[in-house]
Amino acid sequence: MTETTAGPGASRMGTAGAAVAGAAMVANGLAYLLPMLGARYLPVEELSVLATTLALVAIAGVAGVGLQMAVAVHRARHPGAPTHRVSLVTTAVAGGAVVVAAPLVMTALRLSSTVVALVAGTTVAVVLAARWLGELQGEQRFVRLAWAMGMVALGRYGGMIVALVLGADVVVTLLAGMLTAWLVLPVLAWIARPDRPAGDDAVATMRIRQVASAGTAALAMLAVSYADLIFARQLLSPADSGAYAVGTVLTKGALWAPQVIVVLALPRLAVGDNRVRTVVLAIVAACGVVLVAASALAGGFAFRLVGGEDYTSLGRYAPFFAATGALYALIFAAVNAKIAAGSRWPSAPLWVAAAVLAVLTTTVAPRTFQGIMWCALATAAGTALVMVFRPPRASRPATGDRSSPPGPATALPRPAPAAPPG
Repeated sequence: MTETTAGPGASRMGTAGAAVAGAAMVANGLAYLLPMLGARYLPVEELSVLATTLALVAIAGVAGVGLQMAVAVHRARHPGAPTHRVSLVTTAVAGGAVVVAAPLVMTALRLSSTVVALVAGTTVAVVLAARWLGELQGEQRFVRLAWAMGMVALGRYGGMIVALVLGADVVVTLLAGMLTAWLVLPVLAWIARPDRPAGDDAVATMRIRQVASAGTAALAMLAVSYADLIFARQLLSPADSGAYAVGTVLTKGALWAPQVIVVLALPRLAVGDNRVRTVVLAIVAACGVVLVAASALAGGFAFRLVGGEDYTSLGRYAPFFAATGALYALIFAAVNAKIAAGSRWPSAPLWVAAAVLAVLTTTVAPRTFQGIMWCALATAAGTALVMVFRPPRASRPATGDRSSPPGPATALPRPAPAAPPG
């Protein structure tokens, strides 16, 4: 599994893209399989507990997303630089937040203290794993990154899947998931072991502010991309909100399908390869056009595949949900470019977009399926225009985080698209 950290060429990038896309498909497949098996093997009340805990880990795990992005940017600029201190701090903060929120979570969501403790333990493992993912991504060791992504998915979901198949209840299932999430950490450390001695940049200090900036951006992206679904739940009838939820599956598919290219591009963006930003946005936009066109041609089939025969008639709305996701994909790529450039507030436009969407849906638009759909599409379009056509401005680097000189611009070939997330 030896892999150079030098800038990869076209053929290497093609291999890297295929590997990362394959790992993403495995991860998303396991994420989809788990709730499906839960619905089959667990009573309704325990299924609700499982779904709620998965959501809590996903929310708390946003800290891990921010950690991975920040570590990737730092390692791209300073190969071999230490990341353990900031990783431990981030992990402690994420786990501590779950513990502090435990009384509220137990009361509001009717979860036992045992379940909340398992959520905290799993969160710590998930966030800590992001350190090694970020190191591999930042040093462009993408084949190893793909192996690591697969191991994280197996650790996060594999234990729970096996427990469910063996007939375990929800508590034992969550315990199995926590244990396997911890067991894969030494494997990740081994996969991410350095291929060469650290250079002079190994003394570069990584700041917690870098993680906070990236983590806040990830949280904002999560909030704005799920806000319309939440408003639909609040403002529509149960039948209409259920139909809207089916449509948002297409939105999430269009959002995450081209994101493997962002994973590959982030290290190049971090060292000032600004032409890559244009290439990435062009590829993501092209993917979006293809997905929107496909949904226009096969919208009825897409709704039937996701929700069943009862939703086939809504196929005429499929292109609009896909377009919203495609626009969010562009926004996500632009946010990553801002993070790579060291922008101080990369999440600000996303929080503004979430506020605008809230105002539109609650005070302006009709409280209908179509009204919320158009609000989401308009918000995504406006935000994309602002972020795509406004190149990122780099802030002054933190002490000890000086950027390396930019390397030669490298155009990225289009890899195979990743599967939509769970």
